[in-house]
Amino acid sequence: NNQTEIICSEQKPTALLGIGFVLVGPSVLLLLKSTWKFIFKSATRPSKKTIFWVLCVEFLVALGAAVLTIVSMPHFDIVTNVMILNSVSILSAVFQVVAECLAKERKWLIMLPVCSILLTVTGYVFFAISYLIFESSLEINISIGLAIVGTICVSVNWWENYSMLFAVSFLEDISRDIAQSRNVVCIISSLMRILVTSAVVGAYVPLSGREWKSVKLVFETVVVSLVVIQMTSSALCRWFVVVACKMHALRRSFVLPMYLASITVLAVFLFPTAVRLPKSNQTSTFFETFQPKSSGEWLHLMLTDAIRTLNTRDIMVHKKTGGLACLGCSALSWWLGLMLSTVYIWYLKIHRIERTQDLFVRCMYEGAFLEQSMLLNTRFEIRKRIKEKKVFLCATMWHETYDEMMKIIISMFRLDKYRPKTDKQSDVEFEFHIYFDDAFKDVDNGRHANEYAEILVDVIKEDPCIFKQKAALPRQKIINTPYGGRLEYTLPKGNLMMVHLKDKTLIRHKKRWSQIMYLYYILGWRLNRQYFEEFEAGKELDFLKERLKVSDRENTYILALDGDTDFQPSAVMLLIDRLNLYPEVGAACGRIHPTGTGPMVWYQKFEYAVGHWLQKTAEHVFGCVLCSPGCFSLFRGAALMDDNVMKRYTTKASEASHYVQYDQGEDRWLCTLLLQQGWRVEYNAASDAYTNAPQDFKEFYNQRRRWGPSTMANTIDLLGSGGLTSQRNSSISKLYILYQIISMAASILGPATVCLMISALTLAIVPPTVYLILCFKLKSDTQIKIAAIMSVFYAFLMAGTVLSIIGDLVKQKTFLTPSGLFLIGMVVLYIITAALHPQEFSLVIYGLLYFLCIPSGYLLLVIYSIVNMNNVTWGTRETGSQAKTTAVNTIKKKVMNATCCKCPCVESEDLSEKILPKKNEEEEEEIQRRELQKKYLEPLKENKEQQEKIADDLRELRNKVTFAFFFCNVLWLVATFFLQAIGDLVSIKIPKIYPNGTYDPTEVFSLDPIALMFLLSFASLLLMQFVAMLYHRIYTLIHFVAYADTEMKSYRKQSHRSHQVSQWITHKMMTF
Repeated sequence: NNQTEIICSEQKPTALLGIGFVLVGPSVLLLLKSTWKFIFKSATRPSKKTIFWVLCVEFLVALGAAVLTIVSMPHFDIVTNVMILNSVSILSAVFQVVAECLAKERKWLIMLPVCSILLTVTGYVFFAISYLIFESSLEINISIGLAIVGTICVSVNWWENYSMLFAVSFLEDISRDIAQSRNVVCIISSLMRILVTSAVVGAYVPLSGREWKSVKLVFETVVVSLVVIQMTSSALCRWFVVVACKMHALRRSFVLPMYLASITVLAVFLFPTAVRLPKSNQTSTFFETFQPKSSGEWLHLMLTDAIRTLNTRDIMVHKKTGGLACLGCSALSWWLGLMLSTVYIWYLKIHRIERTQDLFVRCMYEGAFLEQSMLLNTRFEIRKRIKEKKVFLCATMWHETYDEMMKIIISMFRLDKYRPKTDKQSDVEFEFHIYFDDAFKDVDNGRHANEYAEILVDVIKEDPCIFKQKAALPRQKIINTPYGGRLEYTLPKGNLMMVHLKDKTLIRHKKRWSQIMYLYYILGWRLNRQYFEEFEAGKELDFLKERLKVSDRENTYILALDGDTDFQPSAVMLLIDRLNLYPEVGAACGRIHPTGTGPMVWYQKFEYAVGHWLQKTAEHVFGCVLCSPGCFSLFRGAALMDDNVMKRYTTKASEASHYVQYDQGEDRWLCTLLLQQGWRVEYNAASDAYTNAPQDFKEFYNQRRRWGPSTMANTIDLLGSGGLTSQRNSSISKLYILYQIISMAASILGPATVCLMISALTLAIVPPTVYLILCFKLKSDTQIKIAAIMSVFYAFLMAGTVLSIIGDLVKQKTFLTPSGLFLIGMVVLYIITAALHPQEFSLVIYGLLYFLCIPSGYLLLVIYSIVNMNNVTWGTRETGSQAKTTAVNTIKKKVMNATCCKCPCVESEDLSEKILPKKNEEEEEEIQRRELQKKYLEPLKENKEQQEKIADDLRELRNKVTFAFFFCNVLWLVATFFLQAIGDLVSIKIPKIYPNGTYDPTEVFSLDPIALMFLLSFASLLLMQFVAMLYHRIYTLIHFVAYADTEMKSYRKQSHRSHQVSQWITHKMMTF
């Protein structure tokens, strides 16, 4: 303001420049963000019509904001300047009136924006009267006109909030084009804002008779501090507003504080008016020479100087009641006008989880109109979601035990109780399917269901007893099918569960083919059948295709499960939220917890924890998750039905590499296909699922023997098509491809790195070399026994290595050595990461075991996996002895002797062993299944010559991969040893620094360049993953709070569920 004296008149241009920085600050942030997205994500360009419209609107808004704040407001007092900002709501109120008139409903609501318009105009009138009548001058008169015009220009800023409500095709087309090309539009608008604001600031200073030479004193004034504080606090305020809305704290944490902001500011400035500086201090000379010694003195001076703008007005000096009344009425009118024009926010209905772009129209706030822009930027109407979702839970089983089957069945019964089919208000409908591989065995009179199928039926009939109020046993229906048999149950709460018993002599077995079976049944038959019927009835094909794409495909989800997965209904709902929120998300996975007892499970608990805490979160934040595990993942029907996804997933392995990539890690390959097709895969840390982990060394090694080569093959496939994938998939940038290349290189060089970690190099290198040779000569079981013995040996070596590092730190009298910093940094990082996961913090106990087993997991296991790549058997659950000894003796067996054509099915109490006649729908389904089996799922015929050829090709592939893999590791070791042997000629000297900050220039540490490069690369990866984890934790907390809030409201209406959800919420809140 021109009346302030803290900043003398010569430094006024500095203050104006600071205001200019405040105005363009959000535009600069938006420009950087949009440019990043334009380069690495979407680069869709708008039409010329859209560009012209955006340029015109942004020119008006930028010109109005600059003229108002830089030209006009310096002539007004503190009260006027604070409250006139609220008048930028005038056009939003006008737009609301027009929208309500066109809507032809809710007519009573039109009175609120009408009153807002009247109040804002009234505020303008009182504002003009308070100056024109009581303090009129040419300069003041011009400033008043410019201020009113400026606020009206700024109010054009939020036109897009109402553009779709006017039923004007021009505005609708512009809005759609802006939504599709948001990044380019934001770049254009940001540049226009920066240019216009710069032009106004640059032109006004010389026009006002000032000079720019005083700007060199900018760092000697308080302006810089105020600008930094304002820009930082504004950005934080905007972020917290977004968080509050997403957490459903809309009223108490957003609307109410924004309404009270202007009043609070005035209270802060006007309340201390009783505290004045001594008269001797209130001179311009004092302000020019006085240098405050503390922030408190600065605050006192600024408050006093701001009040000076009001106290020097004629209406205050001479106590003119009329002028003061006009001042108060204008301030109150503008404030009430803003409230009435944004009161719709108070009653806004927000879905459980919302995207920022669905809550707010523009991507950024306004620097000079913070609270006004946040309120007016809130969408007038939240976009409505499509109809309810249909979720098919599909579990694949093979040789699970009684306890494992009990886990998955209990989880399904929980979900049945959580969302009853009889609940008409439900947002999700569930249907349960279990696909049982190899469910039959040969007996004297044909093929009968085996003991595993018997166990499953008994588990299903026992499961209603898990609830406090025992429900009736599920009604059972027996149906003969081309693939074996099907049992249909109606669960206690009305949801349907089907058990598909597969006969491997009739249909192709193994997990991938079970998945293909249910994908084609659900997505091919269940979704398309009604559209085929309508097509036969004469409806147009294009219309039916569009309807199928928009409705059923997008709203049909498939939850892939293993036969031993244990989960809560909340875990499923959290995954549904991710797919419901982002239409480009094709799959989402949760946090997988391994269960079991023993050292092998303890090792896996920490391994899984680190993988999810750091690696999966980094993939989610920087790009996409590369693997959504098949034990608990939710897939979108439209993504699976996309080109080159489900069709290619049915490809039968015909080459050696196919057996490794397709069948050894089917879940990773399916995700690779989704990513290459442009779909996003996400991770939700609050969605917990529990699955049994291998408890003995042999089973663990055989499991990882499948996972290791499959992971490498799919990652190489994805990186090989990185250029094309980054073009198709907006979530995968070239930088993310580079990140994955570095991670892949680190994985390949893992064995050599482990060798370099161990102090005794001879002991570190010779045994692995011998083991590598033995793996080519010995059987798989013998290899695993040798690896187990060597793992114990290497655990002692790792313990010795750690002790030697600690001893060296004590000897050097400092921990600021490369090895010391690396070791301490790793420990601190993992402890902090675990502390941010309080519910899982106890897993750090297993970190010591994990560290000791690093040679076993990253050296011996890698050797075993690569050398046995040609072994494509499953390796786990190969025999049924465990089931026979555990389950059969645990439960009461029932003989499955009811015969249904070729399918001996389960004895049915409800049906009294009578098989119901088939309906027309079931006959059509049987025909469809026979066609599907004939095309994709016929049992593979054994061809000895082909099998021998594939076996030879697999051995040849194994030899090539082994040579390339270990050649890279040997090259890494030789290069490191060579540089160490050269010594001082190429080594990097690092001065020895003591903990007290002193250092001795004569004592240095030598580090070879390769080791330094590795340390820096590994540390950089860890830091990137740690930052990504922090970001992911914040948004996981936001999602969880939003979910808890909406579910609690839902359960208040259904009191019989309240106890269950409150227990879960209390349990989960401990996580955060």
